[in-house]
Amino acid sequence: MESEYLKRCLGICLAKGLAEVVEHRPIDPIEYLAYWIYKYRRNLDEEQQRKQERAELEQEREEALKELEMLEKMKEEELMFQQKLAEEQQAQLEREHEEAQLELERVEKEKAKELSLQQKAEEEPGDKSRTLAELTDKYGAPNLARVEEIDESGQSDAALNLTAESEEENPTDMKVDS
Repeated sequence: MESEYLKRCLGICLAKGLAEVVEHRPIDPIEYLAYWIYKYRRNLDEEQQRKQERAELEQEREEALKELEMLEKMKEEELMFQQKLAEEQQAQLEREHEEAQLELERVEKEKAKELSLQQKAEEEPGDKSRTLAELTDKYGAPNLARVEEIDESGQSDAALNLTAESEEENPTDMKVDS
């Protein structure tokens, strides 16, 4: 029973220590064996500490790799988000450009229509003297003759032109003595 305990607890240590004593043949083998067992124990403790440190370093390395992977994933997601945003902005710009083109085409059509109406009006000089009823050919349209419009001061355009011409012909000199 005691021998089992010694084999289990001191077997390897004691066997190695005794082999060292036989190999070196020190003057005091008991003291040598005692120091060798103390050193053996310190070496075991240091080895165990190194294993623990290696395990901790490995764990920290794995955590650092996981963190690095997370950062890379976040960068990829950010890049994808920026690409989607850029695509949406590009699509918005294209829609705005298409809308502007359509608006421009609409304005050009309106101008062309106005120009064609103007050309038609110029080609038909008799239309100016015709009444609204004659132009529209609609039943119930009022049959009004042309009326000369008067500006806010109550004078017609023709009267204003005559006044302006008379002022140009007879300018009055107003000099102020100082």
